[in-house]
Amino acid sequence: MATKKKRKGFITAFSIIFILIFLLGALTYILPVAQFSGEEIINGSGVVRATLPDVLLSPILGFENAIDVCIFVLILGGFLAVVAKTKALETGIQVLVKKLKGNELALIPILMFIFSIAGTTYGMLEETVGFYALLAAAMVMAGMDTVVSSAIVLLGAGSGVLGSTINPFAVGAAISALPDNIKVNQGLIISIGAILWLSTLLISICFVMNYAKKVIKKKGSTILSLRERKNMEMEFGGHLASKQENVKLTRKQIVTLCLFGLTFLIMIIGFIPWEDFGITFFSKTTGWLTGSPLGSWYFYEAALWFLLMSVVIGIINRTGEKEFVDTFIDGADDMVGVILIIAIARGASVLMQSTYLDNFIIYNAADALRSVPAIVFAPLNYLLHVVLSVIVPSSSGLATLSTPIMGPLAAQVGYNVEATVMTMVAANGLVNLITPTCGAIMGGLALAKVEYTTWVKWAGKVVLTIAVANILILTLLMVVL
Repeated sequence: MATKKKRKGFITAFSIIFILIFLLGALTYILPVAQFSGEEIINGSGVVRATLPDVLLSPILGFENAIDVCIFVLILGGFLAVVAKTKALETGIQVLVKKLKGNELALIPILMFIFSIAGTTYGMLEETVGFYALLAAAMVMAGMDTVVSSAIVLLGAGSGVLGSTINPFAVGAAISALPDNIKVNQGLIISIGAILWLSTLLISICFVMNYAKKVIKKKGSTILSLRERKNMEMEFGGHLASKQENVKLTRKQIVTLCLFGLTFLIMIIGFIPWEDFGITFFSKTTGWLTGSPLGSWYFYEAALWFLLMSVVIGIINRTGEKEFVDTFIDGADDMVGVILIIAIARGASVLMQSTYLDNFIIYNAADALRSVPAIVFAPLNYLLHVVLSVIVPSSSGLATLSTPIMGPLAAQVGYNVEATVMTMVAANGLVNLITPTCGAIMGGLALAKVEYTTWVKWAGKVVLTIAVANILILTLLMVVL
């Protein structure tokens, strides 16, 4: 009897990013060499060729570029381990699933809408990393899989970021990067953003709900490989064996869950730039703990907050000093793989900036778009920014690079500047649902025990559908407005 060949596993996220970095380095030898005027590069003239050290060092420099996110994720791991030690989260999920018996699917649109609001208002994406593991346990307990939980977080928040309305890191950065002589209608920006946000969210919810129904009905419908299923059960399904009909939360566990929810709520409040919305209350009253008031936080302040709340939760549960430290360290240790992925993903952006490849693409593409009609300008501009977003996944970074060029170009040829700005925002949001250069994706999937290739296989149809819808909407608006 012939023996079956062993099925080879998919290439890992690490290898995918390293291959991309080497390909980008090789590309600099195909394109023309940049010309300089003194120490300043002549925009669009070419690229600086990447040396072997440039390519090899870029993943290392990615650590420096992403150090704030890495520290946050490290401390987040310790915090989650301290909470897990109390079994409050595990028991709370069991109680929730029991109460939702038969209505588990209702969680999907509710959670995705909540995440999308955070995305459209302040660009919540990298800050979602901590939710991947949390929702993975809940969805597995409810009979679904970790692809569902990952999609809830990524497509939920991502829908909002794609259709940013008042997100200062996307729309705000783009408007501020426009020349002073070009004015935009903020109300029109918000309207276009809302259309993109809600249409993308609706498409995403339909795909996630449809897949979740299949998995609940038949476990074999999951797209996860056998290895991923085993990892999922080991990481998030252990409580299934100990499931009890009369499971109840103790008082300490209830307090722990309240503190757990408060921790994430304060983090979200801390990240929202309240002063940009005319709210000054937090800036005057909340800077005494971290040195920065709520609304001015970033990853360092969030890391400090999670560290402090870890200690508080340890005290509430009377965890001994040595036990607390060992638990926290073990949790941080579990995040090393996630941190490596985030840092290496940033390496691609580091290499692109140092070789001026991003600069070369945007200037030459803008010249090519100068003479095309509006019905062609919108989709080509969208596709251009899809390419640029792989190189520059940061919405604020892309806005700073692209808008000073594309905004005046649109105004000069008589096209709507607001729709042009939102084309950049939407394309960047689309790419950040699937690109390996986005640390939030790679880190979050690693936490949820979903391989990147599996995510691409599942999310490909969703992303393509969203792209088509975006292009149709933006093209119609470009022609009408």
